Amino acid sequence: MLENQAKSIYLAIGSNLGNKKKNIEKAKLLLMKNNIEILRVSNFYESFSWPNPMDPKFLNIVLKIDSNLSPLKLLKKCKEIELKLGRKKSSKNSPRECDIDILDYKTKRVIGEIILPHPRMHTRNFVLIPLFEINKHWVHPITNDHIKKLILLLSNRDITSIKQI
Repeated sequence: MLENQAKSIYLAIGSNLGNKKKNIEKAKLLLMKNNIEILRVSNFYESFSWPNPMDPKFLNIVLKIDSNLSPLKLLKKCKEIELKLGRKKSSKNSPRECDIDILDYKTKRVIGEIILPHPRMHTRNFVLIPLFEINKHWVHPITNDHIKKLILLLSNRDITSIKQI
């Protein structure tokens, strides 16, 4: 049976500083404390930092959630959680304790203070592979590409360099 994608919200959580697994578990707990229901959780995946593979490796998961928050309010809540877990204002893509991205919010297309779906999600192994694990039927809301196709478009290095923990 196909999951009802129109009602689904997907988040990616990553960490590459401190106790990465603990940071991600704390982020999940804080989401739940804010009335965000976690419906599905992928396994943990380890991948190289981007764009600088010399930075510490990332640990990532993808969540399927349910929330009554608007996309912007959900984004603000995610940013609050990142700060609570120690994220500092620093240069883009620098190492961090916690990073939470909204990947897909009920297939909405939004451009403004927030861009949905996430503008680079379709090129990221650490998003696509855990997302595929929890929804093998996911389709990109803009390109209408099936997740299997998006994964196959990744480079061999992107596919072989990520590992499930």
